[in-house]
Amino acid sequence: MAKTITVNVRKKQGLWKTLKRYKWLYIMLIPAAIFYIVFKLYPASYLIIIFQDYFPTLGISGSPWVGLYNFERMFNGSAVYSFGLLFTNTIMLALYNLVFYFPVPIILSLLLNEIKRSAYKRVVQSLIYLPHFLSWSVLVGLVYLFIGPTGYINKVLTSMGGQPIQFLLNPNWFRPLIVIETIWKEAGWGTIIYLAALSGVDEQLYEAAVVDGANRWKQLWHITLPAIRGTIITMFILRMGSFMDTGFEQIYLMRNAINRQVAEVFDTYIYVEGIVNGNFSYSTTLGFFKSVISLILVLVTNVIANRVGEEGIF
Repeated sequence: MAKTITVNVRKKQGLWKTLKRYKWLYIMLIPAAIFYIVFKLYPASYLIIIFQDYFPTLGISGSPWVGLYNFERMFNGSAVYSFGLLFTNTIMLALYNLVFYFPVPIILSLLLNEIKRSAYKRVVQSLIYLPHFLSWSVLVGLVYLFIGPTGYINKVLTSMGGQPIQFLLNPNWFRPLIVIETIWKEAGWGTIIYLAALSGVDEQLYEAAVVDGANRWKQLWHITLPAIRGTIITMFILRMGSFMDTGFEQIYLMRNAINRQVAEVFDTYIYVEGIVNGNFSYSTTLGFFKSVISLILVLVTNVIANRVGEEGIF
């Protein structure tokens, strides 16, 4: 008994020393902790309304219980925006972003890493970081200026004797435009983590490779990529956590009555049902389904990462 108490005391002392030693790091974590408590953890306590027909005026205690009705309604859907349509549109956009967007920050990081002039490198980094700080409203407005019915691209096509292209009214253009906009806005910002990982690669490895006769491509393939493989795997797993989040603002601003059959995704439909129509229980059920799918994807990808010899995130 005394031995157990001694061990517990030592553990508490060790914990206190750790907290004292890294106190400023923990202090810096406080804003993030408050954010997640207020906007993530606290709202999770209201998930019980997925089993109710929730009315804000009645509250959780006064709203009637409906069992699994909201789940039945979700899978049955409506004649226009069925669950199958929402799921297909969301998955397609998520796959487009995963296949075409996810590799771009990695490629940009590798290209930036090859730039040896620091001044030129900083200028290029600043230019590709800039779109991240623009709101989606501003960025979509710029897109309209370029590809709208009277945009610059169509003016050039018309002046050359061609026919204007209805980018915004053709459903086939919607998904490519979404991916291009995402790459434009976020690819540069996504290079930060990979560049940080690349900065830790030992330069002596490259010097030894040069002595052995390795060219730049072989150095990239056998030194650079293996050095950041763990970072790529970790970012991929984290990406799976937001796989179903296709982005509300961007899609809401880009959709219209013509392309809505391919543009209506879970994020926009949750807004319409929850905020516009006031179906809080139903919209919460849709959000809960998204979260469950994302959790499953994170767990599966993490297990796969562990199986292939990578650490994963846990």
